[in-house]
Amino acid sequence: MFRVEREKKEKAELSELAALNCLSRGRQYPEEEHQYRLAFERDRDRIIHCSAFRRMEYKTQVFFYHEGDYFRTRLTHSLEVAQISRSVALALDLNETLAEAVALAHDLGHTPFGHAGERVMDNLMADDGGFEHNLQTLRVVDHLEDRYPNFTGLNLTWEVREGIAKHCTDYDQPEIAAFGDNQPSLEAQIVELADEIAYNNHDLDDGLTSGMLELEELAGVTLWRTVTDSIRSQMPDVSGTMVKHEGIRRIINMQVSDLIFNIGRKIKEMDIRTREDLAHAPDRVAAFSPEMEEINRELKTFLRENLYAHYRVTRMAEKAQRILTDLFNAYLEKPKQLPPTTYRKIEKTGSVKRVICDYMAGMTDKFALEEHRKLFDPHEKV
Repeated sequence: MFRVEREKKEKAELSELAALNCLSRGRQYPEEEHQYRLAFERDRDRIIHCSAFRRMEYKTQVFFYHEGDYFRTRLTHSLEVAQISRSVALALDLNETLAEAVALAHDLGHTPFGHAGERVMDNLMADDGGFEHNLQTLRVVDHLEDRYPNFTGLNLTWEVREGIAKHCTDYDQPEIAAFGDNQPSLEAQIVELADEIAYNNHDLDDGLTSGMLELEELAGVTLWRTVTDSIRSQMPDVSGTMVKHEGIRRIINMQVSDLIFNIGRKIKEMDIRTREDLAHAPDRVAAFSPEMEEINRELKTFLRENLYAHYRVTRMAEKAQRILTDLFNAYLEKPKQLPPTTYRKIEKTGSVKRVICDYMAGMTDKFALEEHRKLFDPHEKV
């Protein structure tokens, strides 16, 4: 089916609140539309094929890549966020491809070594604009990816870029004026909650698998206790491993279901009828119910106190700080140590620190560790 016919079909079948390809505000650099692919599909495909997306395979979520093959990385996290986002968008007759594209892109600008790395880069760049990974993701898709002869970046649609720019969670508080004060699309709002559902639950999984968390510790967490009591009453002989898998599966299902039904409730309560109503709403429409929000906050507090503050995670964060600080200062003292293609960007931009920041933010954990050895270990080949 050709693109125009697909756009008509989309308009007829999706919700009045869905972001439509045919209503897109377009791209920074004009391009001829594809013969059969829709605009948001092209965005999704460009994201999947870009270098920054592949590099997320070796970027930390909570556990460094060398801790084991089981633990999540930025790449697997992004895939989980995309899956949840698509499920919610489909249930509400929204544009699943837009939700998927924003979800797949939302962490492209993340540093190596997780949020610890982001904090280090922000400190190192404090006198030169700081560092925030949503802003960095925009830099990646708008400027740093170099794959097309007629423009810099990926030239994504305004809607995907807005979703990236306004992505707001406990760990993301961007301040980007270029996209205005309106609420983002409902698809982009859903990605924010899908991000939270994904990281809370996979961090539970990884924490238990690593031994940093114990099943017994979780008994005091209402959400966990509710689902595991139900599992054990239905399956008295179930193993601890299966309790973990089944418990996490049920929590995800509970949270996704709560999100879907609460969005429907808020749309009615706020009398949201059009995309214009959605854009000018005083609050985000995508949100958990007050009851789910309360028990989810308890889970997040547990993870913050028992996993993210675990001494092993703290040690990894301190190690990341030393490695990134050493690299940054070494490059700043002698920029000629940067690869020639990166060094030449200093002349174009006039900012040594921003070029170094872009280069380092694009590193994987693996590359940063290797680069540190090359620069500081006299026995390592450069």
